[in-house]
Amino acid sequence: MRFLAVITSLCAAAILSTCAPAHSAYIADMPYRPQQASRYSGLTPASPQHQATPIPSAARHIARPIPSAANPIRNDLIPEKAAPRPNCAAVCVIDPNSGKILYAYNEHTRRQVASTQKIVTALCVCDEKNLDKMVTIHSSDCKAPPIRLNLKPGTQYKKSELLKAMLIGSFNDVALTLARDTAGSVDAFVDRMNKRARRMRMKNTHFANPNGLPAEQYSTAYDMARAACYAYHNPIIRQYINIASYDFVKADGRVRKMNSTNRLLRTHPWVYGMKTGYTNAAGKCLISCGSHNGKEVIVVVLGSTSSRIWGESLKYLKWALNIA
Repeated sequence: MRFLAVITSLCAAAILSTCAPAHSAYIADMPYRPQQASRYSGLTPASPQHQATPIPSAARHIARPIPSAANPIRNDLIPEKAAPRPNCAAVCVIDPNSGKILYAYNEHTRRQVASTQKIVTALCVCDEKNLDKMVTIHSSDCKAPPIRLNLKPGTQYKKSELLKAMLIGSFNDVALTLARDTAGSVDAFVDRMNKRARRMRMKNTHFANPNGLPAEQYSTAYDMARAACYAYHNPIIRQYINIASYDFVKADGRVRKMNSTNRLLRTHPWVYGMKTGYTNAAGKCLISCGSHNGKEVIVVVLGSTSSRIWGESLKYLKWALNIA
């Protein structure tokens, strides 16, 4: 009997050590790591009890935490009130640290997601880790209506400045520039986007361009929520999506003042931005993130309208963060 008890104890210990995953696989996948605390809560290093366990490069993926003594699920993440009723095509509300879905509606329905997919473009750009590189604008980069920064061919800009402009102002020509410069061609970059989507386990996603303009491509609210979690834990992207306005200096010295396309960022201090999107096929889309009283949440709203998109996102942010 004593022998059986010892064997049982050893087996239980082995199972717990195998099953207990990282607190946040999003953090383990980051190409950049936060070095110091800042007002962006996502840039603050995790507390000792919540440090991410290294994940083998061949098996990096987002996984929901398995409850254990070392990794309990926090009950305070689950709102006490019932979720609001949706007035859009699809919704996904997710905790960006654990991957826990707090609410979802039509979350696996394939749809075009417009410029919200630029967060995947940004992740692929950041994967190169060469944001100080000077990028030369090509004439082919300028063919991306309707929202363009209109940079002249032959001029040069730092890659980090272009990335910032794309995330703040959602410029389609800048997305093409970054894609072509990063991978050698736009097609090669799109291939990287799809490979990264598979690595992030976005199982109902296929991209055809880096800017979200209408094409044979699709994603889902759930898949975009997964991508948003990775973006949320990337300190470079996290910094840029939280900028309400920015003065972009062109090569000739002229200043182009740009405001974030995310209206909630300018009206609610606990909203930290993310990404907007719109095409006729996709409707109004918004990925928003916020933090309040130690809670963090990401809300994905797809297929809304101009009159409803801000209120729709705001009501789920307030619900998840328990803001009256």
